[in-house]
Amino acid sequence: MPKESKELNAVHLDIAAFAQGQQSLRGATPASAFPRLAGELQGDPATQTVDWQAQGQWQAQTGGAGQAWLHLDVQATVALTCQRCLQPVDVALDVQRAFRFVKDEATAEAQDEESEEDVLVMSRAFDLQALIEDELLMDLPLVPRHEQCPQPLPLAEEPDAAAAHAPQRPNPFAVLAQLRQSQDGPGNKD
Repeated sequence: MPKESKELNAVHLDIAAFAQGQQSLRGATPASAFPRLAGELQGDPATQTVDWQAQGQWQAQTGGAGQAWLHLDVQATVALTCQRCLQPVDVALDVQRAFRFVKDEATAEAQDEESEEDVLVMSRAFDLQALIEDELLMDLPLVPRHEQCPQPLPLAEEPDAAAAHAPQRPNPFAVLAQLRQSQDGPGNKD
């Protein structure tokens, strides 16, 4: 049965103890606590909440010491800038990921490419809050936009009208033709 502990710290988490105790942590953290995420948001990040839950799991291995796992669930609705109308658009983020922990960076690099799950390095002071922020940033849409913008999009002038009001620039090929004619004139013979 998972145990929920209030004395655990999401910024300095002992992953091995967390996983072996099958402990869980949860929180409702203002988006302002995630500075990189807050920089992407419209409105006050302190009023936008990130709900998260982390569950530790220890999987015994035959002939081995076992493996530490962290299961992470994160939900948030954040205000981004619609790339069509430039007004705020609420975007729902939902992250559900599992992470397996290994003893060192070399092992993590070697196993990460061949395994389906993400592989991270075991730590006694793991920053769970930074992991949550990383996962939220990766879940942000590349081009946030409304399905249907709430107000009509401002239309630029009609192309023909814009062309009529634009200053006339000389055609560079016409300038070249004039230069050539002046060089090939009656007084110029090679």
